[in-house]
Amino acid sequence: MIVVGGEALIDLVPAPGPAEALLPRPGGGPYNTALALGRLGDRVAFCSRVSTDAFGEKLLAGLRAAGVDCSLVQRGPEPTTLAVASVGPDGSAAYSFYTEGTADRFFTLPELPSGVRGLALGTCSLVLEPGAGAYEALLRREAGRGVFTLLDPNVRPGLIADPDAYRARFLGWLPYVSLLKLSEEDAAWLGGSVDQWLAAGPRAVVLTRGADGMTVRTREGAEHSVPARRVAVADTIGAGDTVNAALLHRLLGAPDPERPDWPAVLDFAARAAALTCTRAGAEPPYAAEL
Repeated sequence: MIVVGGEALIDLVPAPGPAEALLPRPGGGPYNTALALGRLGDRVAFCSRVSTDAFGEKLLAGLRAAGVDCSLVQRGPEPTTLAVASVGPDGSAAYSFYTEGTADRFFTLPELPSGVRGLALGTCSLVLEPGAGAYEALLRREAGRGVFTLLDPNVRPGLIADPDAYRARFLGWLPYVSLLKLSEEDAAWLGGSVDQWLAAGPRAVVLTRGADGMTVRTREGAEHSVPARRVAVADTIGAGDTVNAALLHRLLGAPDPERPDWPAVLDFAARAAALTCTRAGAEPPYAAEL
């Protein structure tokens, strides 16, 4: 089983057409990653704290429809986090968040079932306290148990009150990370270098570069790149989260995850992300589409 931990929220995205309406869509980086893994046919569980309000029910219904196990989801009466998305001419998305007193912030450290092979964490869940401390403890504990861990910081600067403290905390996570995946925008904001991050612990770093594709660097010094697939872009919402899922799907499904066929893994992730970009909102592909 793969466990994805982190927030589930509602993206308010612009409706098609000239009207200035916002449509509620299920979202959140970890939520999208879990949804994508379920659609790819993986055995996956979502680990979070979700509101008992109507949005919370909609979020869980979406996961269950994709075959995601929701037994690790904690519930609470606090409202669901909202993210207001604005989409640029190139389809790129920017967000403003409404997180004060929301349910996912009160996540507490759970016990995971036996047989967990992978754990993915990232985005707002590792920023907003008190839940961030619980997710960090989950990362450290499961890494110590030998679980393959993926970290996607998916940096949201507007939520980070003390950037220097966050950057230092990020470096403290790396000894517990098997695979670090981040965008070139995240890398520029965080500072440092791929060499520095690899030396701190991860076996590999995958850097996504939007229309320019993606690159992996490994601890052994190997480097591989693939181009992005050319598609008509509706928006890029959920594309990076789909990459997370595609990487985990191929790596943990390989005969030897320690020595993967990186060009094939990256190509699969690029195809999956491209399909997501052709659809409005976070709508990752199903296995049959790939």
